Amino acid sequence: MMNKLLAEEIYYLMYLGRKFEYAAKENYMKGNISGFLHLDIGQEALSVAAIKAFEKGDVFATYREHVMAMARGIDPRAVMAELFGKKEGVSGGKGGSMHLFEPSRFFYGGDAIVGGHIPNAVGCAYARKYQGSDDGVMVIFGDGASNGGAFFESLNIAATQKLPLLFLCENNEYAIGTNIKRAAPFREQAKKAEPYMMTMSVDGTDAEAVYETITKAREMIEKGHGPIFVEAFTCRYEGHSVSDANSYRSSQEMAHCKAKDSLEHCQERLREKWMCSQEEILNLENRAQKAVEEAVAFAQAADEPPLDALYEHVFVGEV
Repeated sequence: MMNKLLAEEIYYLMYLGRKFEYAAKENYMKGNISGFLHLDIGQEALSVAAIKAFEKGDVFATYREHVMAMARGIDPRAVMAELFGKKEGVSGGKGGSMHLFEPSRFFYGGDAIVGGHIPNAVGCAYARKYQGSDDGVMVIFGDGASNGGAFFESLNIAATQKLPLLFLCENNEYAIGTNIKRAAPFREQAKKAEPYMMTMSVDGTDAEAVYETITKAREMIEKGHGPIFVEAFTCRYEGHSVSDANSYRSSQEMAHCKAKDSLEHCQERLREKWMCSQEEILNLENRAQKAVEEAVAFAQAADEPPLDALYEHVFVGEV
């Protein structure tokens, strides 16, 4: 159950995530970060609360995973260093923004193929069941991924095998620049899963609601219920990636989106429900800001991977 300490931790991680993403955007513009960069600004409540509610078990995430990785316990310095392509990065500087992979945290994040990680999560859940483990698996994907064939194959296998798998659909209503209404006959993508399994929906901008919903689903799959589909409705403030100008959304739509800001909602909850003082909240924010500044400084000072690193980890089983 949610308590004051956990509520403060979630707010800290959400604030850390937003400041981290803005710092990443700034350094991308400066040329310190190359390749693709998909920012999670606006979706922090979902990214943080879902991960905190699923601390036990395996997590498969999309390439919009910076905030999730930090919520999973990966050092912000290692995440930023990976974005910079440095040796001290979480993936040794070889993955960049889209491939934050840390087996020690059971975090298999950053699959560059839309929906490509969903079948992998099914295989992992099957392994968990085969091993007799009561740990579940959570796979996080966007609404656009629910239109792929592998998505339906995964639902079918998970349901017929009664796997301990939590499907979490991050519905921000856009697959890159295509609104969900143009790619599906309905807004609620959970309807696609209803013939296969139990479904739930939650306001993805409400961190506490996300935490409670994911906790309930996790406990059910751990007890042998079988797979569950959770749909969280959220909104990203930036374009699909830094190279996307977000011109397909009107100013009115964006104003409506930002009126439900997850950080503001969480801060209000801290004050009204958990009786946090302004000083306590500022301390959380200052600590997060300092962590981001340290992460950028660390990434800037870190070493580039040596050229012979190109020949490492080429084959399975290499250390």
